[in-house]
Amino acid sequence: MKYLFAAVMLASAVVGFSEAASAAGGCGPGWYRGPYGCRPMRGAVVVRPAPVVVAPAPVVVVPRARVCPYGFRWYAGRCRPF
Repeated sequence: MKYLFAAVMLASAVVGFSEAASAAGGCGPGWYRGPYGCRPMRGAVVVRPAPVVVAPAPVVVVPRARVCPYGFRWYAGRCRPF
């Protein structure tokens, strides 16, 4: 049982370290994680995508129609009798 537990611990450690190494700190190929975030590697050709600018859509506010039946009026958020 001791050997099985040791083998499982060793296998999980190997898998854990291999996944972290392939992620490269989350920066991507040609970059490394430095003290101030992701930095380009020296000698690597860095191609950054162009920024995408999206214009905001106009905001249209349409008031809700308050239709009360005859003999009622709109008061305090609902139709109330006179």
